[in-house]
Amino acid sequence: MHETKIDIKKETREEVIEMLNARLSDSIDLKSQAKQAHWNVKGASFIALHELFDQVADEVENYTDMIAERVTILGGTAEGTVRVSAEKSSLKQYPMEITDGRDHVDALSAALAAFSEATRANIDDAEEAGDAVTADLFTEVARGIDKQLWFVEAHLQA
Repeated sequence: MHETKIDIKKETREEVIEMLNARLSDSIDLKSQAKQAHWNVKGASFIALHELFDQVADEVENYTDMIAERVTILGGTAEGTVRVSAEKSSLKQYPMEITDGRDHVDALSAALAAFSEATRANIDDAEEAGDAVTADLFTEVARGIDKQLWFVEAHLQA
Protein backbone atom coordinates (compact mmCIF):
# COMPACT_ATOMS: atom_id res chain seq x y z
CA MET A 1 0.00 0.00 0.00
CA HIS A 2 1.07 3.53 -0.73
CA GLU A 3 1.24 6.12 2.00
CA THR A 4 -1.68 8.52 2.14
CA LYS A 5 -3.07 11.03 4.59
CA ILE A 6 -6.65 9.96 3.86
CA ASP A 7 -8.51 9.47 7.14
CA ILE A 8 -9.58 5.85 6.58
CA LYS A 9 -7.94 3.06 8.58
CA LYS A 10 -5.41 0.95 6.69
CA GLU A 11 -7.39 -2.25 7.36
CA THR A 12 -10.54 -0.64 5.94
CA ARG A 13 -8.66 0.60 2.90
CA GLU A 14 -7.21 -2.86 2.26
CA GLU A 15 -10.65 -4.46 2.45
CA VAL A 16 -12.24 -1.89 0.16
CA ILE A 17 -9.34 -1.98 -2.32
CA GLU A 18 -9.90 -5.73 -2.69
CA MET A 19 -13.57 -5.10 -3.54
CA LEU A 20 -12.69 -2.32 -5.96
CA ASN A 21 -10.08 -4.42 -7.76
CA ALA A 22 -12.63 -7.25 -8.11
CA ARG A 23 -15.08 -4.88 -9.78
CA LEU A 24 -12.23 -3.39 -11.84
CA SER A 25 -11.53 -6.83 -13.32
CA ASP A 26 -15.22 -7.30 -14.02
CA SER A 27 -15.60 -3.87 -15.61
CA ILE A 28 -12.65 -4.42 -17.96
CA ASP A 29 -14.17 -7.76 -18.95
CA LEU A 30 -17.62 -6.17 -19.35
CA LYS A 31 -16.27 -3.47 -21.66
CA SER A 32 -14.59 -6.11 -23.82
CA GLN A 33 -17.84 -8.08 -23.96
CA ALA A 34 -19.72 -5.00 -25.12
CA LYS A 35 -17.09 -4.44 -27.81
CA GLN A 36 -17.34 -8.11 -28.84
CA ALA A 37 -21.08 -7.59 -29.36
CA HIS A 38 -20.44 -4.26 -31.15
CA TRP A 39 -17.99 -5.79 -33.61
CA ASN A 40 -19.92 -8.96 -34.37
CA VAL A 41 -23.63 -8.11 -34.33
CA LYS A 42 -25.59 -8.87 -37.51
CA GLY A 43 -29.22 -8.66 -38.52
CA ALA A 44 -32.08 -6.27 -39.18
CA SER A 45 -31.29 -4.10 -36.14
CA PHE A 46 -27.58 -3.97 -36.91
CA ILE A 47 -26.96 -0.22 -36.82
CA ALA A 48 -29.07 0.41 -33.72
CA LEU A 49 -27.41 -2.40 -31.79
CA HIS A 50 -23.93 -1.65 -33.15
CA GLU A 51 -24.22 1.91 -31.83
CA LEU A 52 -25.88 0.85 -28.57
CA PHE A 53 -23.17 -1.70 -27.77
CA ASP A 54 -20.50 0.93 -28.41
CA GLN A 55 -22.33 3.32 -26.06
CA VAL A 56 -22.40 0.60 -23.39
CA ALA A 57 -18.64 0.04 -23.80
CA ASP A 58 -17.99 3.79 -23.43
CA GLU A 59 -20.12 4.03 -20.29
CA VAL A 60 -18.45 1.00 -18.73
CA GLU A 61 -15.04 2.49 -19.51
CA ASN A 62 -15.99 5.60 -17.52
CA TYR A 63 -16.88 3.44 -14.52
CA THR A 64 -13.68 1.44 -14.95
CA ASP A 65 -11.69 4.65 -14.63
CA MET A 66 -13.64 5.76 -11.55
CA ILE A 67 -13.07 2.39 -9.86
CA ALA A 68 -9.34 2.32 -10.68
CA GLU A 69 -8.84 5.87 -9.48
CA ARG A 70 -10.58 5.11 -6.16
CA VAL A 71 -8.16 2.20 -5.64
CA THR A 72 -5.18 4.53 -6.01
CA ILE A 73 -6.81 7.28 -3.93
CA LEU A 74 -6.99 4.77 -1.08
CA GLY A 75 -3.29 3.93 -1.47
CA GLY A 76 -3.69 0.74 -3.45
CA THR A 77 -2.55 -0.40 -6.86
CA ALA A 78 -5.21 -0.65 -9.53
CA GLU A 79 -4.91 -4.11 -11.05
CA GLY A 80 -6.18 -3.10 -14.47
CA THR A 81 -4.40 -5.16 -17.08
CA VAL A 82 -6.27 -7.40 -19.48
CA ARG A 83 -4.37 -10.42 -18.15
CA VAL A 84 -5.40 -9.73 -14.56
CA SER A 85 -8.96 -9.10 -15.66
CA ALA A 86 -9.08 -12.36 -17.60
CA GLU A 87 -7.79 -14.22 -14.55
CA LYS A 88 -10.01 -12.56 -11.94
CA SER A 89 -13.27 -11.55 -13.64
CA SER A 90 -16.36 -13.09 -12.08
CA LEU A 91 -18.36 -12.66 -15.30
CA LYS A 92 -19.17 -15.63 -17.50
CA GLN A 93 -17.27 -16.00 -20.76
CA TYR A 94 -18.99 -14.18 -23.61
CA PRO A 95 -20.18 -16.57 -26.34
CA MET A 96 -17.86 -16.16 -29.34
CA GLU A 97 -20.04 -17.94 -31.87
CA ILE A 98 -23.06 -15.63 -31.84
CA THR A 99 -23.87 -13.01 -34.48
CA ASP A 100 -27.64 -12.54 -34.24
CA GLY A 101 -28.65 -9.24 -32.66
CA ARG A 102 -31.12 -10.85 -30.25
CA ASP A 103 -28.48 -13.32 -29.05
CA HIS A 104 -26.03 -10.47 -28.41
CA VAL A 105 -28.70 -8.52 -26.55
CA ASP A 106 -29.37 -11.57 -24.38
CA ALA A 107 -25.68 -12.23 -23.69
CA LEU A 108 -24.74 -8.61 -23.00
CA SER A 109 -27.78 -8.02 -20.79
CA ALA A 110 -26.79 -11.08 -18.73
CA ALA A 111 -23.28 -9.68 -18.29
CA LEU A 112 -24.60 -6.23 -17.34
CA ALA A 113 -27.00 -7.77 -14.81
CA ALA A 114 -24.24 -9.88 -13.23
CA PHE A 115 -21.92 -6.87 -12.95
CA SER A 116 -24.69 -4.74 -11.46
CA GLU A 117 -25.55 -7.45 -8.92
CA ALA A 118 -21.93 -7.75 -7.76
CA THR A 119 -21.57 -3.97 -7.59
CA ARG A 120 -24.80 -3.61 -5.63
CA ALA A 121 -23.54 -6.16 -3.08
CA ASN A 122 -20.38 -4.08 -2.68
CA ILE A 123 -22.43 -1.02 -1.71
CA ASP A 124 -23.34 -2.65 1.60
CA ASP A 125 -19.89 -4.24 1.95
CA ALA A 126 -18.12 -0.89 1.64
CA GLU A 127 -20.58 0.75 4.02
CA GLU A 128 -20.06 -2.01 6.59
CA ALA A 129 -16.28 -1.66 6.19
CA GLY A 130 -16.60 2.03 7.08
CA ASP A 131 -16.04 3.67 3.70
CA ALA A 132 -19.18 5.59 2.75
CA VAL A 133 -17.43 7.31 -0.15
CA THR A 134 -16.64 3.99 -1.86
CA ALA A 135 -20.18 2.82 -1.09
CA ASP A 136 -21.39 5.94 -2.90
CA LEU A 137 -19.12 5.18 -5.86
CA PHE A 138 -20.55 1.66 -6.06
CA THR A 139 -24.04 3.18 -5.92
CA GLU A 140 -23.23 5.47 -8.84
CA VAL A 141 -21.78 2.59 -10.85
CA ALA A 142 -24.78 0.33 -10.15
CA ARG A 143 -27.19 3.13 -11.08
CA GLY A 144 -25.42 3.70 -14.40
CA ILE A 145 -25.11 0.03 -15.25
CA ASP A 146 -28.79 -0.50 -14.44
CA LYS A 147 -29.56 2.22 -16.99
CA GLN A 148 -27.39 0.52 -19.62
CA LEU A 149 -29.11 -2.78 -18.82
CA TRP A 150 -32.47 -1.09 -19.38
CA PHE A 151 -31.31 0.22 -22.80
CA VAL A 152 -30.09 -3.23 -23.85
CA GLU A 153 -32.95 -5.27 -22.38
CA ALA A 154 -35.53 -3.07 -24.08
CA HIS A 155 -34.57 -4.84 -27.31
CA LEU A 156 -35.87 -8.14 -25.84
CA GLN A 157 -39.15 -6.74 -24.56
CA ALA A 158 -42.26 -6.24 -26.63
